[in-house]
Amino acid sequence: MTRDTAPRNLVLERALAYAAYGWPVFPCQPGRKVPACAHGYLDATTDPRKITAWFARRPDHNLAIATGLPGPDVLDVDRHPTGNGFAALSRLRQAGLTDGAAAWIRTPSGGVHAYFTGSDQHCGHLPARHLDFRSAGGYVLAPPSQVRGQAYRLIAAPGGRTGLDWQQAVTLLEPARYHQYATAAQADVGRLTAWLARLEEGNRNAGLFWAANRALEAGDAASLGALADAARQAGLGYREITATLNSARRTARQHQPRSPQAQAEAEAEA
Repeated sequence: MTRDTAPRNLVLERALAYAAYGWPVFPCQPGRKVPACAHGYLDATTDPRKITAWFARRPDHNLAIATGLPGPDVLDVDRHPTGNGFAALSRLRQAGLTDGAAAWIRTPSGGVHAYFTGSDQHCGHLPARHLDFRSAGGYVLAPPSQVRGQAYRLIAAPGGRTGLDWQQAVTLLEPARYHQYATAAQADVGRLTAWLARLEEGNRNAGLFWAANRALEAGDAASLGALADAARQAGLGYREITATLNSARRTARQHQPRSPQAQAEAEAEA
């Protein structure tokens, strides 16, 4: 009598399928959004050997896709007890901005992820609209990942092949917010990054935290990638930069309207 064959490793199958499509992937801790590799999304790869090494031994790991070219851009429509992003999504749909979505994924919270052709846009955040935009420098969990026992599931695959213009979405949903950022952040980010890159040891973490808060006060997180690059040039490591930027994001959210929403998001990322 022969032994039963080994159970399917669905997470490995999906990871290899995403990689074959050209999307870099990496593992996250079981049931969480926290990377399980040393450098997070920077370790994302399409190399089948490395992917197999990650997931063949740990099929319980969650599966993440690094967003932004060559990966997809993803619109994250949140759903929390304090509100949801479906009204904003409806406005984007009516304006035709989501027509190019390749896939729609149901998230464990009851929200959705809409996948678009990847770009080099910066990540964005509209907390009052319960929307996040994941592009260059971001990542999302993907099916068959699970959080709190609930799985990410494909709900539709219309197969669109165009992108989402996040700047246009922000202008539609919150025009005053966009123009505030355009006039303040674009003028200041160059000075902030140049100053940050020159900081000496002992002042770098505090300097990055201060600069990140100034950028976030302008109304968007778009310049955080440039600040991270400047911090690396100054000598800060990946973990220090990530921790400092996350701290700045939490501080910024505490000063935004609808603080229960900000608290819910902070708890989800913990």
